[in-house]
Amino acid sequence: MNAGSEPSSPRLPEDARSEDAPNISAPSQSDAAAASRERRWMAAILAGEALALVGYFGLTSAEVTSLRYVLYPFVWIDVGLWAVTKTTISRSPRPPVWIAFCFATTYFITLAFLGGLLGFAHHGHGHGHVAGLYITMASPGWGPRVAYIHPGLGYVYLVPYLLVGYLSLAYLVYAAVLDATRAALGGAFGFVSCLSCSVPLAASLAMGAGGASLAMGLGGLTVDLSTVAFVLAVGLLYWRPEGRT
Repeated sequence: MNAGSEPSSPRLPEDARSEDAPNISAPSQSDAAAASRERRWMAAILAGEALALVGYFGLTSAEVTSLRYVLYPFVWIDVGLWAVTKTTISRSPRPPVWIAFCFATTYFITLAFLGGLLGFAHHGHGHGHVAGLYITMASPGWGPRVAYIHPGLGYVYLVPYLLVGYLSLAYLVYAAVLDATRAALGGAFGFVSCLSCSVPLAASLAMGAGGASLAMGLGGLTVDLSTVAFVLAVGLLYWRPEGRT
């Protein structure tokens, strides 16, 4: 009973712990719930992608000739979407949104041209005898491919994994430019000195041009190298060396 007759000494730390407990446990429970939801979403997405592959190759006469080329599109899609969902847009009193939007739009259009998603009509060769809307099936991620060709203007050729990948990069560039222009007095020119922004731009441009300039020397490694360049670009834009604000 001697220990029970001295409530003051044990109660103070217990009361302190009881008051502090909600502040410590609540964030950890919230983080655990968010992580659990994220894992469930990732599992559902991966299961859906696996089901799409099984369904496509099971219901068509197509055969898997190289497993890595079947899986590469999902690397682009999953990595790109993951980085976009994890990226928060910078909030400041007067963010130069128009600068970031123009830069990201130019970035996307440049990649689309270099990657073959957009192009102008070339008289004398190309698709002069073809016009209209075309939809062709292919392995999930590679297809379904949608093409619209206008003989006098050019073409739009949508490949799902390239479209998602380039849009993801453009969004990450948009977020990066907002950070760079907010921190630099030079406005848009501050982006040029941003290592994490300029390096992915160069890598992505090389990735887009790879099909035309590297195919002769690298043979079948073009898709492999473009996938590595894409992941590198996403990584550098998401984990910017200058630090995220």
